[in-house]
Amino acid sequence: MPSREPRPTIHIPGTTEHTVPPRGAHEGTLRYLKAGTGAPLVLLHTVRTQAEHFRSLIPLISDRYTVYALDLPGMGYSEIVPGASYDEPAMRAGVERLLTELDLHDVTLAGESMGAVLALTTAAGLPERVRRVVAVNAYDFRGGIARSGLLARVVVSGVLAPGVGPVIAAVEPRPALRAILRGGLGDRSALREDYVDELLQVGARPGYPTVARAVYQALPSLIEARSRYPEVQAPVHLVYGEKDWSRPSDRDADRRLLPGADFTQIPRAGHFIALERPDVLAGLLNAGA
Repeated sequence: MPSREPRPTIHIPGTTEHTVPPRGAHEGTLRYLKAGTGAPLVLLHTVRTQAEHFRSLIPLISDRYTVYALDLPGMGYSEIVPGASYDEPAMRAGVERLLTELDLHDVTLAGESMGAVLALTTAAGLPERVRRVVAVNAYDFRGGIARSGLLARVVVSGVLAPGVGPVIAAVEPRPALRAILRGGLGDRSALREDYVDELLQVGARPGYPTVARAVYQALPSLIEARSRYPEVQAPVHLVYGEKDWSRPSDRDADRRLLPGADFTQIPRAGHFIALERPDVLAGLLNAGA
């Protein structure tokens, strides 16, 4: 990556940083963290975050798995490519590229929020490589992060607005980012300030506001991607925080599309379970190792 790019401020013990090269003109280099030994487990993060989202989870599972925590295309420290798409098919292509370039088989895909949708659709497209899917708080319903609270609704509406949207996307005050993220937590103390610092540093990367706006604009493609859920052949475990932004009707709709899936609801947890209850998520993952 270009030398002017910032470097991560958070280091997760036991991890090493790697990249996956692009294959086409509108693809960029993907960055991922690797840790542990055992069968491969790929972690896919939420909207507006990055591989460090799993900082507390990785040490709890790396004695059972070889963990690959991916920065989705254009997010975290993956390369930002002007003109690239950030809808569900383009994001999924990045996940598929990780699996195929590294020639991973017998993979457990574990994703949270947007990452949960991508875990399911990737499993549908690469059944020969995926052994199991753990989908946490799938971000496949109308409203999405705008359900975090009034501030989130105002910010997201502004980012999506014609004309002024790009300007608003480029302005990300720390108090606003903190408030929106806390709106996705049952335990608000789980949001660490050094993580907010890391996200703000990434948000200041050249071109990142365009990526952030495009990701919010892509929510309809995540909803449309639900049509692929019945194609998933691997066993699926649907996990929700009791206080997730999804409604019971949203969760029931996914259960109908995946009638054989296991289902766990975590009491008092919100949307960002990897931040506030990594121990519970690690228990679910390790139980299937």
